[in-house]
Amino acid sequence: MFGIQYYKADASTYAIKTKKGQVKQHGRGLSFFYNAVNSSIAAVPVNVQEAPFIFNLQTKDFQALTVQGQISYQITDALKMAGMLNFTLAKNGTTYVSEDPLTLSDRVLRIVQASIQSQIQATHLRSALTMSQALVQSVREQAHTDLSLQAMGIELLEVSISAILPTPETTRALEAEARETILKEADDAIYARRKSAVEQERTIREAELNTTLLIQHKEQEIEESRIENERTLLRAQAETERERLQARIAEEMQRKDLVNTQMENRQKEADTEAYATTVKMNAFKQLPVEHLKAMALAQMQPEQLMALAFESLAQNANKIGELTITPDLFSQVLKRAGR
Repeated sequence: MFGIQYYKADASTYAIKTKKGQVKQHGRGLSFFYNAVNSSIAAVPVNVQEAPFIFNLQTKDFQALTVQGQISYQITDALKMAGMLNFTLAKNGTTYVSEDPLTLSDRVLRIVQASIQSQIQATHLRSALTMSQALVQSVREQAHTDLSLQAMGIELLEVSISAILPTPETTRALEAEARETILKEADDAIYARRKSAVEQERTIREAELNTTLLIQHKEQEIEESRIENERTLLRAQAETERERLQARIAEEMQRKDLVNTQMENRQKEADTEAYATTVKMNAFKQLPVEHLKAMALAQMQPEQLMALAFESLAQNANKIGELTITPDLFSQVLKRAGR
């Protein structure tokens, strides 16, 4: 009635009431009555908006690729946004009189696309396929300094890139090249494994040969040590035998000296005895025979005298007529001989 209407904004909408070109009331979640004849209402959504994107771009080496992702942004200054774009509601209070609110996401995406495109066009295909994080970082940095976003009061909250894809033909070519690279790496791995096995076998063989050589050296050292010990023992035995022979020689020399001394002594004794005998014989020569016999008989034992007597009887047996010899005579001689 009379054009008076009621408007209530939700918590995520920034309402701006304008009357005769002047802002009369603005704020988030406002509710008020207004005259639709002379008043207009702008409703600016201030919640976080999300917009997916797919950009068909070209790399530095003229290869086509597709960049897929999503952005999140928010209107932080609704008054600036209302001054830049038309967010005025229709008389029904629900729809917009302009298509500007519907094209807001496209405007932000064009800014993001320009930033991503400048990076992709300066990069070759192989590098571009792996630069998603670099693109995200670059878009974030440029969004903070972009004048158009600042003029509209928009803050870019998040940028995510889910895929960077070449054309199907390029993908197959890259897959073939990657497959060949993988196969080559597999062949290299097999070759490396075989080479490693050969090297390990050679190492084991060298270790076995070194062990055998070491054992032979040890055996040679043991044999040389044994021979040296035998030589030492032989030298010691020869030295002992030489010392024994020298001792025997010394002993024989001493015995020789003893024998010579004994011979000299015996020679001197014999010479002395011979001299004494010569002196005696010379003395005996000068004595009469009867005296010599008397001296000999004086030194004889009774049994010797008896034997001499019997010898004398035997020599003069032809002159003796009869001779009687009793057993008592011989018994006395035998007793003496027994004692």
